[in-house]
Amino acid sequence: MAQQTYERERERTGWTGWITFAGVMLIIGGSLGLIFGIIAAVNDKWVVFSNRGAVSLDLTTWGWVHVIIGAIVVLAGFGVFTGNILARIIGVLVAVVSLIANFLWLPVYPVWSIIIITIDALVIWALTAHGGEMRGY
Repeated sequence: MAQQTYERERERTGWTGWITFAGVMLIIGGSLGLIFGIIAAVNDKWVVFSNRGAVSLDLTTWGWVHVIIGAIVVLAGFGVFTGNILARIIGVLVAVVSLIANFLWLPVYPVWSIIIITIDALVIWALTAHGGEMRGY
């Protein structure tokens, strides 16, 4: 008895545009994090003046953390275009962390936070609902 395998033909749907949007947002966000990290690593002293005095912080380690995370997010953004499951998982995790962080910043920057929360929600939706449609294209 010969076992038959059925392959379903994949059609490119309009939902792949949302996946492309998610990938581009990951690349932009990762690139900005990478740039911020490089700036923090190079300009390693940050001084904050407050009512009680000046505080000097060393940002070198924090800068390198941003460089590494930014590079991972950029790679995940490119991986989303191939339908890679690991890239989609990283993309969803990054978007969830960003969404939570911007929710906490809502009282400080309400308009900006709402915009970023909306973009994060769209990225999460695109990657979870339609992310697999990019495989094979």
